[in-house]
Amino acid sequence: MKSQSAKVIESNTSAETSPAHGSYLEALHLVERLHRRLLDVIKDEFERRGREDVNSVQALLLYNIGDKELTASELRTKGYYLGSNVSYNVKKLVEAGYLHHARSKTDRRSVRISLTDKGRTIHDIIQGLYDKHARTIQPIGGISDDDFGRLNVALGRLERFWTDQIRYRL
Repeated sequence: MKSQSAKVIESNTSAETSPAHGSYLEALHLVERLHRRLLDVIKDEFERRGREDVNSVQALLLYNIGDKELTASELRTKGYYLGSNVSYNVKKLVEAGYLHHARSKTDRRSVRISLTDKGRTIHDIIQGLYDKHARTIQPIGGISDDDFGRLNVALGRLERFWTDQIRYRL
């Protein structure tokens, strides 16, 4: 009978030789790089417009908030913000007039945030950028709707796999 640690070592060894090992690692690197590249694309759009009032992380945050009213913690839990310093960026955006914040009527300890008109302008710039990309991705990028369909299914499965790793401590 194998000990638990022997099973873990065997499991780790066989994982290195699994058919998906190389593809999985490549996908991890691509996901990281794609997020950084998206931030670069957003930064470039704002530079072209001569806008230096928000950075790409803040602009993406404003876009993701959209018409919703949220707490700062919901930004992270719902995946609208990927960084660790959400309170810093929220504070800066409130100070700059992009976000409105108010104490929750039901829980006075909680602060609800939503876009101001100024924040809506940033949201609309990102929306326009995404709309342009959606129109041009197939003819210029060569990526079809079917390609995105398969990609979205695979990414959804990967997200569920990672969630299960955390939830069930697999």
